[in-house]
Amino acid sequence: MTLSGIPFRKYHALGNDYLVMDPRKHGFALDAGQVARICHRERGVGSDGILLGPLNEVEPFQVRIFNPDGGEAQRSGNGLRIFAQYLRDAGYLKRDQGTIASPAGEVPLCFMPDGLIELDLGLPRFEAGALPFTGVAPGDEIRDFPLTLEGERILIQGVSVGNPHAMVLGLPVTPETTRRLGPQIEHHPLFPERVNVQFVEVLDRRTVRIEIWERGAGYTLASGTSSSAVAALCRNRGLVDDEVVIRMPGGELKVRFQEDRILLAGPVTYVFDGIWPEV
Repeated sequence: MTLSGIPFRKYHALGNDYLVMDPRKHGFALDAGQVARICHRERGVGSDGILLGPLNEVEPFQVRIFNPDGGEAQRSGNGLRIFAQYLRDAGYLKRDQGTIASPAGEVPLCFMPDGLIELDLGLPRFEAGALPFTGVAPGDEIRDFPLTLEGERILIQGVSVGNPHAMVLGLPVTPETTRRLGPQIEHHPLFPERVNVQFVEVLDRRTVRIEIWERGAGYTLASGTSSSAVAALCRNRGLVDDEVVIRMPGGELKVRFQEDRILLAGPVTYVFDGIWPEV
């Protein structure tokens, strides 16, 4: 029996899973409702998002990044590494280096000798206007800003790595804390475009442990931009060195800094190919 519909390829990066749908090989259009149905864990394929691309034949290879709620993301570290692996697997990228055009800008990539894929995510931005965050002046850093949630006073830190992140240090780094406070911070009115949230524990100058609540996706096992944002903020505050391992429930990612630029490295795993029958 031959099935008709939208072909996809599923990968995961430390449990953070995405579907790649290639419009150059199969003509179709996606809307927010379709994305939400496809990504649904019980009623669809199940994924943390969809990568639509490549949208062009030559570098930089353009991609759109959909969250599982149907909204679009500016950037995803795990998603871009997955897309890089697809570009190689599908024959678009025949070298060890390349460039992806994400909604937040171009991202150079490199397939490393140890099997990891490294992305150059550029320079972090600490000013409030980059997120945006309206609790302080646009040019000021978000440093120990107090929020009161459920009668509890917490302090948040902020950084953008092409998408917005708010971090909390000093609370238990547990799934329970993350599920309870993460959505409240994500949807706080001081973040008009919502925000990704991390709960952070610095273990030593080369190791940080985090839990993640991702904007538009919820509780997440791993996140590349979250890892990059946490490493950048901890380095900015003098808490870590230039090479950092970020530990998450899904596994570990490596972040290093080169002239303040964020270089993020981690694995990608192929899962399966399939066809979504709705066209």
